[in-house]
Amino acid sequence: MAEVISLYKQHPLYQEDLDRITQLGDINRLYGKSFMISGATGLIGVCLIDALMHLNKKGANITIYALGRNREKAALRLGEYFEDSNFHFVEREASESLLELPKVDVIIPLASNTHPLAYSKYPIETININVKGAEQALEKALACNAMVLYPSTVEVYGNARGDDDFTEDYTGKLNLATSRACYTESKRLSEALCQSYIAERGAQVKIVRLSRVFGPTMLMSDSKASSQFIQKALAGENIVLKSKGEQLFSYTYVADAVGAMLHVLLHGEEGVAYNIANEACNVRLKDFAQLCAEWADKQVVFELPSETEQKGFSIAMRAVLDNSRLKGLNWHPQYAMKDAVCRTLSILKS
Repeated sequence: MAEVISLYKQHPLYQEDLDRITQLGDINRLYGKSFMISGATGLIGVCLIDALMHLNKKGANITIYALGRNREKAALRLGEYFEDSNFHFVEREASESLLELPKVDVIIPLASNTHPLAYSKYPIETININVKGAEQALEKALACNAMVLYPSTVEVYGNARGDDDFTEDYTGKLNLATSRACYTESKRLSEALCQSYIAERGAQVKIVRLSRVFGPTMLMSDSKASSQFIQKALAGENIVLKSKGEQLFSYTYVADAVGAMLHVLLHGEEGVAYNIANEACNVRLKDFAQLCAEWADKQVVFELPSETEQKGFSIAMRAVLDNSRLKGLNWHPQYAMKDAVCRTLSILKS
């Protein structure tokens, strides 16, 4: 497995992704900084750390404390950095205190259950990881005068109001009568916690609300529909849809998501939320499935979801993010949907 991962990381397209991320304006302001990143072995965490370590090849001298609950998994996902003096893996739960760890400049609490089966099977754990993880990040930031970049989600908006896109001032339409609310409500509470720490204790926090993210750093255990489509295509199998696929969602390729996060870190206003999305990746679920099927020369087929799967599914039929505020910071995405899907599959096929 480690060999497979190292192969995809060396793929020219993935190296191009990292080059583009690290060509952000004012990226040199991150030189010499130290980062604490929880959820380091996840889809976004791995790409973010790869990008920062890529900057180190250019003399950035960035120190990374990568937090995760499993050293073996970290070795598979990030093992090429274990002997690097700028990289430190710390094995711990997201809900544990960070106060005894070294002082850092930036804290990014990415640890979270982020796929339907986890919401269905572990709703209490999902709440604890999100809320306690945010609290520990904020406490640590106050202790060492660090900036928190808080990664929130499109899920805080719930279902759509007609055909409107979600702007950052929309307060949401959610359903509490389901265990799936564990994710949406805990992320909303975590944002409220950030605002409370800003108001009461002077914490430094910037917030991003991520759309549905996909890319080559995905986890093979991920039960999200997008991840399942990609896995099926790589296996040369028909793409399975477990709904009619009419849902219209915003997606973002992981390299664009990481680039946008760093852009907000560098240029965003404290206490303000920024939607991260790409209008060229606003597609219906069935169209995402079709792109994967075309790449693999296979068909899209329908299959009824299991009861466990159904419990974790979003009921949203439209969840499209307006990214005007982010574009106001002079950020622009790089990858349209077809290109992003093909890049993902080409990189992972290597």
